[in-house]
Amino acid sequence: MLSISRQTNSSLKTKVRSLPIALWPNADRAAWISACRPSERLKRGGTGSHMKPVTLDDLARRYGYFLDFLDRHGQLDSEAAAGTSVTPERVDTYLAELKGRVGSVTVYGSIYKLRRACELIDPKRELSWLAEIESGLAMILRPRSKAGRWVLTEVLVEAGLTLIAEAEGSKTMSKLAQARQVRNGLMVAMLAMHPIRLKNFAALEIGRSVIQIKGSWWIALPASETKEQRADERRVNDLLAPALDRYLQKYRPLLARTGDLPPALWLSSNDGNPMSYNGVEYAITETARLTVGIGVSPHLFRTSSASSAAIYGGANPHLASALLHHTDSRVTERHYNHASSLTAAASLRDIVRDYVKG
Repeated sequence: MLSISRQTNSSLKTKVRSLPIALWPNADRAAWISACRPSERLKRGGTGSHMKPVTLDDLARRYGYFLDFLDRHGQLDSEAAAGTSVTPERVDTYLAELKGRVGSVTVYGSIYKLRRACELIDPKRELSWLAEIESGLAMILRPRSKAGRWVLTEVLVEAGLTLIAEAEGSKTMSKLAQARQVRNGLMVAMLAMHPIRLKNFAALEIGRSVIQIKGSWWIALPASETKEQRADERRVNDLLAPALDRYLQKYRPLLARTGDLPPALWLSSNDGNPMSYNGVEYAITETARLTVGIGVSPHLFRTSSASSAAIYGGANPHLASALLHHTDSRVTERHYNHASSLTAAASLRDIVRDYVKG
């Protein structure tokens, strides 16, 4: 049987993508929608109703990559029973492709999340064979070093504010381009200064999680929205407050293009709608790449904050844990160790430089 996307597009697709849920096999799509059904009063939700939307979105995206692989190889059956596309033979060939284009951590994550998604789609399916493959991949993980992929917080803040100043001072940029650059600069500076998790940062909303109290802006995340299940409240730093005010008053309305502003803090310059999780991630990473020369992902902003705290906040050993909202200080200890090495290397460099000069 012809694959779904080929039924709607006769040209053979070559670019890797995550197949949208609307193009999944019928049974897979129906089972996924049922699994994501939220609980209601006196009515139990789907098997995935206990999961957060960002987790479900991630699982759907990973399952979509597998279906896209099948689609590109002419193996996607639109009438297949839910979950039956996941077979040992197909996973083996999918693994071969993955290993040829992504690192070991992504390979492991792709198989792990493929299994989790399949369990939601077909809870009664026997997937011990897939779990064994997953365990084998876990044994050969080789996380890519973060060295060279992060910069200190002050560099990111300065880059973001500089980008804002350049946009506001430009005589040649269009108003929409100015608004987009101010937004991107504010994103970088604000996340660097207040390194909350990306799922929370991307979902910030005026009047709910971004509120004004006695003239100051606050990021206020309820316990139900944080990974640690603890409320997280941070006053937006005075260094950023003027830029945030100007963004809200002047540039955000330009991005929205209508008088009816949505509550989302970050709006797309394409259509004025709230930016997606992936859209915010891409904008931050690429803005960092263009300004500091390194594609610093939002997660690495947290590494930058912890390392800056370790280097400059030695008198406050719990600063990094507080910045990252960790309850276990061991989670941030590695940043202190890494920062200590950086400080020692800098000291040695200064000694050698002074010696050579002498």
